[in-house]
Amino acid sequence: MSPVSAPLATNWRLIITPPARGAWNMAVDEAILEATVSGSVLPTLRLYTWLPPCLSLGYAQPVADVDKEKLAALGWDLVRRPTGGRAILHTDELTYAVIGPQREPRLQGSILESYQRLSQALLAALTLLGLPAQAHPLPTGNQEGNSKGPVCFEVPSNYEITIHGKKLVGSAQARKREGVLQHGTLPLWGDLTRITQVLCFKDEDERQHASARLKARATMIETELGYQVGWDEAAQAFVSAFQQELVINLTPGSLSAAELDHAGELIRVKYGDREWTERI
Repeated sequence: MSPVSAPLATNWRLIITPPARGAWNMAVDEAILEATVSGSVLPTLRLYTWLPPCLSLGYAQPVADVDKEKLAALGWDLVRRPTGGRAILHTDELTYAVIGPQREPRLQGSILESYQRLSQALLAALTLLGLPAQAHPLPTGNQEGNSKGPVCFEVPSNYEITIHGKKLVGSAQARKREGVLQHGTLPLWGDLTRITQVLCFKDEDERQHASARLKARATMIETELGYQVGWDEAAQAFVSAFQQELVINLTPGSLSAAELDHAGELIRVKYGDREWTERI
């Protein structure tokens, strides 16, 4: 892991937002990103969840992967993330976002360097919850790009966070205008295979195979511990671990008026617009 270059504690903002639609969640992450780069707000750890359930596509993932009729029938949202990767169904989970300028020492370096640094906080949070998770590099020749599956949690990635060999946390990072946005999801409970209901497959046999692969390659807190961990408990573990591992003071705050205004505009012109969601 690349060490944090600033030994002294620094101040970050903690934002906890209520459950919200997918377009709003993605717009808020981007609005915070631009505000942190401008220096108008502190680097931010945001913790949130989604209502209704939302299928998010990676930045470059084709919308043809989605069965839009089944998605609509279930009343689930669809959004395209500003980060890469493949589809995630956001429900019954804790979502985190780390957002700040690239000049912040904890976010400096390459995507892999900063990801590994932030992963230490994620691993510490899981330890607090009683989960002995790990992060290891993929063997040579087994990189993410070699897998064509549409589901994020069945696709291996470098230094992914796993427990007992199964993926537990899915994360992705984007760089924009000298800023860093890394967000990711920790499934708390429920049925991980629900996502296969709203993706397109050649036939039902292929759907069942995808569901089986997902069960074999991914897991959630309830499965590993044998009981449910509440969202608030998981969020507190994240707050404690990020403060300790990254040497930061997290001060609870709220979105600024400018961030809220910008998020509203981003919903209108981007995340709530079919031209963006279905652009590929």
